[in-house]
Amino acid sequence: MPSAQIVSHNPATVHAPAGGYCMGLELKQHRRLLFISGQVPEKTDGTVPEGFEAQCAQAWRNVIEVLAAAGLGVEHLVKVTTFLTDRDQVVTNRTIRRTVLGEHQPALTVVIVETVDSKWLLEIEAIAAE
Repeated sequence: MPSAQIVSHNPATVHAPAGGYCMGLELKQHRRLLFISGQVPEKTDGTVPEGFEAQCAQAWRNVIEVLAAAGLGVEHLVKVTTFLTDRDQVVTNRTIRRTVLGEHQPALTVVIVETVDSKWLLEIEAIAAE
């Protein structure tokens, strides 16, 4: 079976996406799905980088490593949910996400929450398909 066909849906009857995502993604003929648990900004040695920008980059590195372990890349992401701890992180988060994803635009949700460990300034979970 060939890789998944991913079709974006951004109907003109719904407000336009405002930040590198699409309103809906449809998977056709997919072979497998990968559900990525929430990735926190911890390094393999258990340390957490200082500052939101470094933590965001680390959380994305962790997502990419899980994808790679499954033989996938960011182009396979179909849904990303980012949990931020402060509204002031939104712009930096968007900038880093766009750098990581390039032109790829998965379905996306960003919410403001309290993380389980207060040293984590965000958490990212995702779904990928092939």
